[in-house]
Amino acid sequence: MKIAVASEGKQVSGHFGHCSGFMIYEIGEDKSLKKNFVENPGHKPGFLPVFLKEKGVNVIISGGMGETAVQLFRDNEIKIFTGVQGLSDDAVQKYVNGELKSAGSICTEHQHEGNCNE
Repeated sequence: MKIAVASEGKQVSGHFGHCSGFMIYEIGEDKSLKKNFVENPGHKPGFLPVFLKEKGVNVIISGGMGETAVQLFRDNEIKIFTGVQGLSDDAVQKYVNGELKSAGSICTEHQHEGNCNE
């Protein structure tokens, strides 16, 4: 299983599309964990969900996320957790333990870029 966290350094990013990159965690059947940072290749409508799907991502964790991205992740059968804050490592550990909850933080107006989940 692969989990991508929209990240700003070690923190979960407030907005999926405008994050600096994605910390991608690969969790083995024995619950072993590998992680790798992938830079955000750029925010273009519809691109990032497909980009992450091609990387084998099964779950995406972020602060806020736009409606189009949410629908594209759903279309690609990728689980979505939004409204998440704090350290990326902590968010993934909560997911693995079955404790991560999605707050459903969906951004509907992007004219105020950077203000999602704040």
